[in-house]
Formats: sequence, structure tokens, C-alpha cells
Amino acid sequence: MQQARHARILPAPSRCVADRASRLARRVGAPVSGWSMASTCVMSQRGHSGCSQSRMASLQGDLRVGISGWRYEPWRSVFYPAGLPQQRELAFASRMLPTIEINGSFYSLQRPESYLAWHDDTPDDFVFAIKGPRYITHMLRLKEFEQPLANFFASGPLALGRKLGPILWQFPPHLPYQPDRFSAFFAALPQDTADGIALAKRRDRRLEGRSWLRVDQHRALRHAVEIRHPTFIDAEFIDLLREHGIALVVADTAGRWPLMEDLTADFVYLRLHGDEELYASGYGDAALDRWAHRIDVWSRGAQVADAQRVSPRDLPRRGGRDVYCYFDNDVKVHAPYDAARLAQRLGVPTGLGVDRQFVPPPGLEGPRAKAPAFPGRQRGG
Repeated sequence: MQQARHARILPAPSRCVADRASRLARRVGAPVSGWSMASTCVMSQRGHSGCSQSRMASLQGDLRVGISGWRYEPWRSVFYPAGLPQQRELAFASRMLPTIEINGSFYSLQRPESYLAWHDDTPDDFVFAIKGPRYITHMLRLKEFEQPLANFFASGPLALGRKLGPILWQFPPHLPYQPDRFSAFFAALPQDTADGIALAKRRDRRLEGRSWLRVDQHRALRHAVEIRHPTFIDAEFIDLLREHGIALVVADTAGRWPLMEDLTADFVYLRLHGDEELYASGYGDAALDRWAHRIDVWSRGAQVADAQRVSPRDLPRRGGRDVYCYFDNDVKVHAPYDAARLAQRLGVPTGLGVDRQFVPPPGLEGPRAKAPAFPGRQRGG
């Protein structure tokens, strides 16, 4: 039964840089030879090549590199053009990077109208990740989660349709691993949109009149878990994630919380919170090169030789793995620039130009301040 569940999720076909750049240009109505090609085909000077024969010949998963959230005041007039209305910030960010985490769903239940607006503001091939409610993970601590879980799925995430990517469940540092509690929660998570709608229909009365209970197409649902308590450094926990096909988040937290790189699903989910200072420091060239190498290996279905693993067992995979990577070092406006620089190393198109400034598509232009300094240039990565 579990194998049938996992078989529902198929990796996306591999693509070379030119294909990705052409697709990005079309989604913003720009010529292929214009801003997107200029920005996306500028690869690292250290010899990375997005269209190498080895990459084209390999079976590689889809690569998505983006940011956690998009509504930050310090980003205005730096990442965002000066004078850009706040309601247009998502439209801009989603045309600069191919994926974004929705953070608002972590703090409170959103409404279907919000998810529909986010869907309509973004390009056709854009993908969102969604953070599950902290009410379930931090407040209830997975106790009596059934009704809140139904309410979350009724609140509208399925309205994103094909733009819905992984659902992130982030747990607090004070919550230890409790096998029975986590096993029950993982078993309750919907594995596809049909399961999601069935769960959403069990919402309580507070969601009457503000629910989304339909889907346009049957799709698999993906879940990822980010942990922060040392008791999760346990091979039994890794086995539990693999049993349910849930990805363990590879979380770089400047050494504050556990970093585990066990592969537990048919996709990989990374959150990069800061290289040296949590939420604040940027990533230098050496750090970005290191993460690019790891993502490249994981996307081909393999494991890196120096992985920080808990379980001695690997998770065999014949094909590639999709990889989702989000930068959460937002305090000093590093996140979008670091995301774009990592994406370029992987052959993923972005709106970052050759002058290390984001080049807005027509209708979203405006003057901006100078981009933040890149740490790699100052202290050698």
C-alpha cells in the first residue's frame, strides 16, 4: 500500500539551461534573447556549466531555488523597485525567482481568496511551498491535531492547483521526538488532492462559507519536516519519514540546530537560514559552490560522499529527485541575491542580470538602491 502511495509522485523531466531560459522569457512576455537569457546563462566563473553533455544525458529532477516569504520592508527599493506597490511585490518576486515559501499560513489560516490571488499573480510555471500552521506544530505540539489539520486544508491551499508544491511542517526547538505522536501525525497527512479534499470536508463550523473544497486535477501532495531538537538525530525517525515518503528538511542554521542530510523521499527540501549568523548573514562563493554541488548530486538521485547522515542506510532511487531550496536569511536583504547566485550555478534561470541587479520585466521597472555586498568578495566565502 505504501509503495502505491509513493508511485503517485513522478519526477519532472530534466531540462537544460536554454530550455529553462526560454520558458522563463515566455512567462513574462519577453524575447528569449532579452533579459532572461542575459541573466540566466551567466554561469559561475568557476567552471559550472548548465548545458553540459553529462547533465543532459543524466536523469535529473526539477530544480527550484527561491526565498522564504516576499513581504519585507527592508527589501523595498533594494530588491523591489522604488515605488512598487506592495500588492505587486509577489508579481515581481515570482518573475525573478521560480519558487517562494508562503509564510502567512504559518501564523494564521488564510482564505481561499488569498490563495487564488497568489495563484493569479504568478507565472504559469511558478511553484509555491506552504508552511503548515504553527497552531498544530508549536501550540498543540501534535496533540488533538485532527480538526485543525482539516481546517488548514479547507482554508484554500488546494486552490493553488498545479502551483502547489511541498507543504512544510516546521517544529520548534523545544519539541523532542515522540515516536507515537509523530507517527500518528504523519499517517494523517493527505497523500494526494483527493485525500486533501476528503480531509477538508471534515472542517469545523468556523470554516463554513470560507472553504475551498474542489480541485482541478488529481495530484500528489508532498510534505517536508523541519526539526530543531537533538532527539530527532535518531535512525528510527529517518525510517518513519521514509515509511511515509516525507522529506527531511536539510536546514542550515549557522550551527544552532541539527543539520541532517538523510534522503527520505523522492524530493529534497532545503532551507538556508544563514551561513554564519542565523537569518542575517549571506552566503559567499565557497558556500554557494558547496550547496550547488550537493543539490546537483541529490537531483540525480544520489547522495553526497560527505553527507551528515543519521541512518547508515541510503534510500535507493533509480531516477532523479526534485529539489526545492529556500533562502531565509532575509534580515539584510541577502536572500533573493543568494538564491539567484545559487540558481545560476545550477543552470536555473532567474532575473539577476550581469551587474548583479535584478532586471524587472515590463511594467515592474523602477529605480533601486545598490544591492547588498556579497560576503564571498569580502572574506573569501
